[in-house]
Amino acid sequence: MWNRSSTPSGLSDSGSTIVQKNKQKWPPGHAVKALAASFLIATSWALTPSAAAQVSLPTLGDGGDITTSAERRLGDGIIRQLYRDPDYIDDPMLMEYVQSLWQALLAAARERGELSPELDERFAWEVLLGRDRTVNAFALPGGYLGVHLGLIGVVGNRDELASVLAHELSHVTQRHISRLIAQQGRQTPLMIGAMILGALAASKSPDAAQALAIGGQALVVQNQLNFSRDMEREADRVGHGLMAPAGFAPQGFVGMFEKLQQANRINDNGSWPYLRSHPLTTQRMADMQMRQLPGSARAPAPTLEHAMLSARARVLGRPGVDLLRQWVAEPQGTAFAALVPERQAGGLYAAVLAASQLRDEAAVRALLPRLREAAGKEAAAQRQARLLAAEVALAAGDAATALRELPSGEGRPELLLRTQVRLRLGSAAEMAGPLQTWVALHPRDAGAWQLLAGVWQAQGQPLRAVRAEAEAHAARYDYAAAVDRFKAGQDLARGSRAPADHVEASIIDTRLRAVESLLREQAAER
Repeated sequence: MWNRSSTPSGLSDSGSTIVQKNKQKWPPGHAVKALAASFLIATSWALTPSAAAQVSLPTLGDGGDITTSAERRLGDGIIRQLYRDPDYIDDPMLMEYVQSLWQALLAAARERGELSPELDERFAWEVLLGRDRTVNAFALPGGYLGVHLGLIGVVGNRDELASVLAHELSHVTQRHISRLIAQQGRQTPLMIGAMILGALAASKSPDAAQALAIGGQALVVQNQLNFSRDMEREADRVGHGLMAPAGFAPQGFVGMFEKLQQANRINDNGSWPYLRSHPLTTQRMADMQMRQLPGSARAPAPTLEHAMLSARARVLGRPGVDLLRQWVAEPQGTAFAALVPERQAGGLYAAVLAASQLRDEAAVRALLPRLREAAGKEAAAQRQARLLAAEVALAAGDAATALRELPSGEGRPELLLRTQVRLRLGSAAEMAGPLQTWVALHPRDAGAWQLLAGVWQAQGQPLRAVRAEAEAHAARYDYAAAVDRFKAGQDLARGSRAPADHVEASIIDTRLRAVESLLREQAAER
C-alpha cells in the first residue's frame, strides 16, 4: 500500500496520489463493489456515492479468519467490476512487462515459502492495469493486483516497480485481509466496507451528502483499522526479502520510497485527516535503508526498455492534447541531445506514440528512425521500437508496413498485433492455429479470445466465433454475458448441418453447463 497520505487504515493504495497538472477526473458511474472486510482494498476505480450505497458482499461471518475460497470469491466479485470499468486497459506491451516482474516475484515467494501451496492453487494471481495517472498500486482479495499507469510512468527502473509489486504481493501472501477481519470482532465486512467506501466516495464526488450518509461512521472504526500499520511494515519486510531471489535489486525499495516522500512533501494538503493514520514514508524508508547490504547503496541503472515502456504508460494515461504536443516537440529541442541515453529513448518513444495519437504522420516518419537509433544494441529496446513501429503503422491504416515492422518473436504483443494486421489484410486464417494454442495455455486471456472470435468470423465459422466471444466474457468473470453468448451458439447450432458444427455444439453445451453453475454461485453471493 503505497503513498499512504490519503488512504484510510486498512486500505491499500487508492488514496495515494501525486497531484498533477491537468489531473484526469474519472467519469461518473464507476462502480467497484465493496472490497474486503476492514482491509477493504480501495482503488482509484472509485465508487460514486450512488454505487457505494448498493454495495453487496458475500456473507463472510462476524469474525474469525475467512477461508481462502471465500477470499477468492470476494476478489472475483470486485474484479468483475474493474474489468467493466472504461479505464481498465489491456495493453499487450505494458501487460507483458508488468507480468514478467510479477511472475518472477511469485516464483521467489514460492521458493522462500512465503506463498503456501494452498494460496498458490486457490488464488488468481492476475494483474490489471488502469489508466489512472495517479502513482498507485493495490492488492485485492484472492490474489489480484491493480497497477495504475501513473506508477509505471514515474518509476525510474524496473527494480522500483518490482518493489511496489513485491510489497503488494506480500499483503496477499501474509493473509492481511483475513487477519484484519479477525481483529474486527463482530464488525461485518459489509458494514466496514460500506463505511470506508462512503468516505472515499465523498472525497471524490461533489455530491458528498449521500456518501457521507454511508461513510459518516468511518471514524468510529478508525482505531480498529490501525492494525494495518504493522501490516505495512510486514509487507515491506517480506517484499524486500523477495527482491534479490527474484532477480531485482533491493535498492529499488529505497528509490521508490524517496519518490513517495518527495510527492507527499509537495502535494500533501492535509485534507481528509481521518484517512491519514498510516506510517510515515520516512519511517518505512529508514527501515529499508537499514536492510541494505554494505556497498549496495548505488541505485540500479534504468534500461532502455524500461524507459520506453515508462514513456508508453505516460502517453496512454490520456494526458491531454497539450502534453502530447509537448512530447512530440521535445526531441527537436537543443537540450535533447545532452540527455542520457535512457531519457532520449523514452522521449523519442513518447514522441512517436504521441504523434500517432495526434495523427501527425509526418512527425511519426521523422521520429521513428531516431527511436531505432536510440534503441542501440539493447535487444529488448529494439523489440519495443519495432512493436511501436508496427502499432503506429496499423493505426495509420498501413497494414502492409505494420506486418513488415513486426518482430518475429512469439510473445503476446507480437501475436495480438499480427492477428490485427492479418485481419486488416484479409489473411487472418493463418492466425487461428497460433491463437488456439495460446488460449489453450492462457484460458483467461479475454483479449486473445476476442481476436480469435474475429478470426473465426472472418473464416466463415460463426458458431466458433460465438463460442470465443462467450469465453472472452467468462475470462472476465461476466458469467451472465457468457451464458447469453453460449445460448446464442446453441440456437445457431440448431440450424447448422455441418459435421464440424456438431462437435462445436457439444463443446458449447458442456461449457454452458459449467458457466451456468458459476453464474448460480455468483448470484448466491449477492
